[in-house]
Amino acid sequence: MKVSIVVPVYNEADNISALIAEIVEAMSGAEAYEIIYVDDGSKDNTAAVLKQIQQDVGMLRVIHHQQSCGQSTAIYTGVKAASYTCIATLDGDGQNDPVDIPRLYEALMQQRKVNGNLWMVAGWRNKRHDSAWRLFSSKVANAVRSRLLGDDTPDTGCGLKVFLRDEFLRLPYFDHMHRFLPALILRAGGQVISEPVNHRARAHGYSKYGTLDRLWVGVVDILGVIWLQKRVKLPEVNEIERG
Repeated sequence: MKVSIVVPVYNEADNISALIAEIVEAMSGAEAYEIIYVDDGSKDNTAAVLKQIQQDVGMLRVIHHQQSCGQSTAIYTGVKAASYTCIATLDGDGQNDPVDIPRLYEALMQQRKVNGNLWMVAGWRNKRHDSAWRLFSSKVANAVRSRLLGDDTPDTGCGLKVFLRDEFLRLPYFDHMHRFLPALILRAGGQVISEPVNHRARAHGYSKYGTLDRLWVGVVDILGVIWLQKRVKLPEVNEIERG
């Protein structure tokens, strides 16, 4: 297993140390891996904590945005900088469990042997540890998105995903694109499968997203993705051999 693990963070200083320790333990059997933290203009001690940990964890790479550009841009920055052809992403709040990374990686590699169009294995938080309101709003959002975009993915909001680097970089980039990766991959001719993953309660800090903010942005972005879907053409190409 060779994989680049991309973790976008914004003001998550209290969650960094424990999560990196879990990643290192989970990847102990990997042939090669790297951990890329992308600090998206944090205003707390995130940068200092990462610099300190970097002294002891040789696989840790740290990239800083001078100002916050959002989670999608942080992920895009990390993927572009990655050394390996396979990417795993995790949310920086510690709610995703790194122990699931090897299993999702193996699922991607094994399934690609019979389905070369498979680009991503998406985590599915089928047993979430969130507030009742967050669970309800997420369920509604997933249902609306799936109905309108036809992405056949139960949980696009899960930060834990394993996918192919080059195929990701072929997708149209825009702010908040990370929430629509399955639909964008299907649009490009790839395929996605979902696998149940562990989900934990947040140990420190608070979510950087408000429900109303996500609702409004989500409506605008869904309309944009629908626009993209209607304008794609995927021709079947056959080369004519010389007679």
